[in-house]
Amino acid sequence: MKIGKIKMHRLFALLGLMATPLSAQDRAGEFDYYVMSLSWSANWCALEGDARNSPQCDPAAEFGWILHGLWPQYERGYPADCATSERPPSRSDTAAMADIMGTSGLAWHQWRKHGVCSGLSSDDYYALSREAYARITRPDVFRALNREVTLPASLIEEAFLEENPTLEADQITITCKSGYIQEARICLTRDLDFRDCGQDVIRDCSMTDAQFDPMR
Repeated sequence: MKIGKIKMHRLFALLGLMATPLSAQDRAGEFDYYVMSLSWSANWCALEGDARNSPQCDPAAEFGWILHGLWPQYERGYPADCATSERPPSRSDTAAMADIMGTSGLAWHQWRKHGVCSGLSSDDYYALSREAYARITRPDVFRALNREVTLPASLIEEAFLEENPTLEADQITITCKSGYIQEARICLTRDLDFRDCGQDVIRDCSMTDAQFDPMR
């Protein structure tokens, strides 16, 4: 049986709609848990910060593990750029976060992309981020390095587990970028207790010779 050109066109249009997932705007406050991302400052500077002349890379700042962000997360995937009625943070608000986030610019970016999805005001989101950062003991051993080293990414995870006895292996993941250790990502409940990471988050870097730079 022959199908007319008009009917074929409609059929292909219908099949196209069926194959295209419907998208919906992520809603502030609707998420399952948080991922707290900690970045080793010297490695970020080597990868990106030096090229940007970031003040975070000034040796006088003495940054180790900084808070990259506190990200609302779904069990699979994450919300971003949610619509919010909350006022944006002021310059003084973002500047006040630079002691743990490296720069006020990062604090602003994290609010605009992730904080708006928390359902919190910017003040409360930054306060929660600071509380989350304080709940994890960051291993001092890495601050004692005085030269570049290469090491297994698993060693970073082991150091965090040793310093945080209630943290379990499925609750932290280590990422790498361009041959460097990049971040330690810790999964937290909405009440900031440790919890298992979702399957799309717990993808440990498997490098055995990842570069790790000493503090500036």
